[in-house]
Amino acid sequence: MGTGTTAAYDAHADWYNDYMSPAAGEYLRRVHGTIADLLGPGDGICLDVCCGTGAHVPAVAGLGWTPVGVDLSAGQLRHAMHRLPAAVADATALPFGDAALPAAVCVLASTDVPDYGAVIRDIGRVLRTGGRFVHLGVHPCFIGAFADWSGRPRVVVDERYAEREHTFETWNPHGVRARVGGWHIPLADLLNAVMAAGLRLERVAEAGGGAVPDLFGFVAVKP
Repeated sequence: MGTGTTAAYDAHADWYNDYMSPAAGEYLRRVHGTIADLLGPGDGICLDVCCGTGAHVPAVAGLGWTPVGVDLSAGQLRHAMHRLPAAVADATALPFGDAALPAAVCVLASTDVPDYGAVIRDIGRVLRTGGRFVHLGVHPCFIGAFADWSGRPRVVVDERYAEREHTFETWNPHGVRARVGGWHIPLADLLNAVMAAGLRLERVAEAGGGAVPDLFGFVAVKP
């Protein structure tokens, strides 16, 4: 994962490999359960865009797909190479031809790139007709610099929801955002990017450990 041409996770690859591991427990189980629910069973290549350390390979491979990954962070790919075939690549310029792949996923990475709309657009390019794209990320309405979860179950959202700039601001000083920062993508921007890429939204999902969801995902199909 990276920001533009800079692999922001290189300096944190070992930490992230430990952080996003089975030890992540209930959160990772929810992530993988939601991926499985949206992607569904299949065969052939499923491209894991911004695959990072390959933490989500079990969810994809367990459905019958053959995961192949791309990421900008060579540091993270040191870990991913033990889990799936992967290459260093910019998610906005995927190293695949037009209409080449039957499926793609992008998991917990939408806030790690400056233009996620461009990522979705290139995913749309490489998908074949009928191909499926699963996005799963932090919930754009409830996770970000604008949201304070320190008083759970009460979550406080402020007026910064509309801000899209990269920031390290977070209520949790020990989490991912405190280390690498992130871009916020309002919900409308995210869904409009899907339509602009020529994909048809098929289903959306929310998931959370409590009443307020912290994950948002969808599956979109190339007509």
